[in-house]
Amino acid sequence: MTELPSNLKSNPRLDRWIDVAPDGTITIRSGKVELGQGIGAAMLLIAASELRVDPAALTLAPADTARAPAEGFTAGSLSVEHGGAAMRLAVAMARALFMQAAEAALGAPVELENGLFSVPGTNRSVGYGDLAAEVDLSVSALDQPIPVLFGEGDGAPGFRRPDLPAKLSGAAFIQDLRLPGMLFGRVLRPEAPWLRLDGFDEAAVAALPGVVRVVRDGAFAGVVAERDDDARAAIEKARRSARWSRIGTLPTCDEAQTWLDAPAEEAETLLEDAGEPAETVTRLSSSYARGFLVHAAMGPSCAVAHWTDGRLDLHTHSQGIHPLRKQLATALRIAEDAINAVHVPGAGCYGHNAADDVALDAALLARAVDRPVMVLWSREDEMSWSPHGAAMRVDLAAGLSAEGRITHWDCRIASTPHVARPGSGNGLDLLAARDLETPHPPSTQSNFKVPDRGADRNSVPIYALPQRRVRLNQRPQGPLRSSALRALGAHANVFAVESFMDELAAAAGADPLAFRLAHCEDPRAAAVLKAAASAGGWDPDEPGGEGIGRGLGVARYKNSGAYYAAMVRVEIEESVRVVSIHGAVDAGRVVHRDGLINQVEGGAVQAVSWTLMEEARWTDEGFAVRAWEDYPVLGFRDMPEIVTEVLRSDAPPLGAGECSAGPVAGAIGNAVAHALGVRARRMPITRERVMAAMDAAL
Repeated sequence: MTELPSNLKSNPRLDRWIDVAPDGTITIRSGKVELGQGIGAAMLLIAASELRVDPAALTLAPADTARAPAEGFTAGSLSVEHGGAAMRLAVAMARALFMQAAEAALGAPVELENGLFSVPGTNRSVGYGDLAAEVDLSVSALDQPIPVLFGEGDGAPGFRRPDLPAKLSGAAFIQDLRLPGMLFGRVLRPEAPWLRLDGFDEAAVAALPGVVRVVRDGAFAGVVAERDDDARAAIEKARRSARWSRIGTLPTCDEAQTWLDAPAEEAETLLEDAGEPAETVTRLSSSYARGFLVHAAMGPSCAVAHWTDGRLDLHTHSQGIHPLRKQLATALRIAEDAINAVHVPGAGCYGHNAADDVALDAALLARAVDRPVMVLWSREDEMSWSPHGAAMRVDLAAGLSAEGRITHWDCRIASTPHVARPGSGNGLDLLAARDLETPHPPSTQSNFKVPDRGADRNSVPIYALPQRRVRLNQRPQGPLRSSALRALGAHANVFAVESFMDELAAAAGADPLAFRLAHCEDPRAAAVLKAAASAGGWDPDEPGGEGIGRGLGVARYKNSGAYYAAMVRVEIEESVRVVSIHGAVDAGRVVHRDGLINQVEGGAVQAVSWTLMEEARWTDEGFAVRAWEDYPVLGFRDMPEIVTEVLRSDAPPLGAGECSAGPVAGAIGNAVAHALGVRARRMPITRERVMAAMDAAL
């Protein structure tokens, strides 16, 4: 390593990453937060490997805005790749300072093992705690020499995540937090995004038992009560007397895909290769799509806020506590350093759910009282008002030569926004901010540029293609507010790319596996593809068309992250059922093998649910998804067999939490086509859409 990782450059003080107490307690801090993905375990393993201590000897402090390094959002599968690299070098620099102090104290060169600095051949040694008073960790990494790194270890096969016991006992989540004197708040929101609150019977609500305060600021309204059930009862009474104004109209669900599209001449060109294409004898084109998706976290979003002498203490499960603090300061019109946000784990969620929105709700309600206030969204609000995964349409066209080679590739994407996190655009992206008496408008454009906006993620295929053009129609916020959801555009884009590769292979009269390998010049991509196909028992002559099928999908997440390939088998009777997923992943050097497999397989399960079952809908009356019965997700009885092979690699670690979503979706689409002889090109691939595809093929 010749230069500092970017996260360490922007947070150079070593004491933001590590503290050592005189009693030997070592505390590490990361700006990457625990979402259930096991990043805390990975950070402990990384630090322990460089400090030469047992991971159990380390404490990982909760991320907060007062002490932890500011590492932006925990997103993009970059926590180990970027945050882990910064953690490794920061603690290695600290280790080097302690080693210098040990040699000065002992008057001889030392070796480090099991947390002890020892003079070889003697019984003289000192530990980290013995030297804590002598070592100044407030120094800047910018001024330190880059030390030798000890490496990533062996994947920690026997390591057990220290956060799991508390989570399994239900004691670790923000919804379970109880502070002395804490009150409970709820917020009144409409049942449709085109409605705005005019008023309600505030006096009647204030007179209810347990109600401490009714809070009103413009169209924002909420209650604070002694108990959560008192707050819920008060909000329901407010709803019954509420008066609403209609502030806009939206297309129907059936019109949404038409609304999503836009004239090709308005598309932004993201990639266009120069030169003349090879002679084309066959031309194909197809369109693929998905609707809006719901995060559907098991627990609704929650926050706890407490004001003291004009300062705000906030407990939140936000994935970006530093950007959230900045936006809260703007919304509340206070100084940024008057807010300390502390991360507390919430229900597992990959992407931008309502954790940030509920934080502003809690801050607004708590400002009206002098006690801590917990705000817990209802299940209805969580399913309706939490940001959704973006709706997308992907149009592909390509040609084949007489030899069955792809001659050109054209892709046009239309999508609602994938990035609307607080601080990511030119406005204030917290839900309540737009409803205040003095409102803060939401962003109209993102600060993120290609390829970070998300809609174009993995739109450039992993294959070696001679003529490529990729264009994007970035649509504004649509019928449902959309933002980051696991894999962003990669889920739909890889579904489209891998489906189209099968269609091209069929047109060329080629085996889908052989056709992919013939167009693949990346040896790591080829390796995961071969491994998945071998594990799944790929047979190019396996017949289909009888309701049983198999399919392949492969991608490198963001074309820079982990490689993943899947072979999926399906059975189709009344509906599509995924029977098995044989996957292979190359994520570079593995920090925590069990954590890697958990992430890859969890992403595969989520992709099955998205691809076969999930879609948010609405009616003229408002949100149609307000409870679990409105939004089916994959259940335990439908869980496929999943086998994952981890390919060994000496390359640097790569982000893997989102790498499986696109390939699994593509493999499912291909398996359905193999099973039925017809292709469903819009997700979710429901029974109705399969029947429509079969009818269209007649």
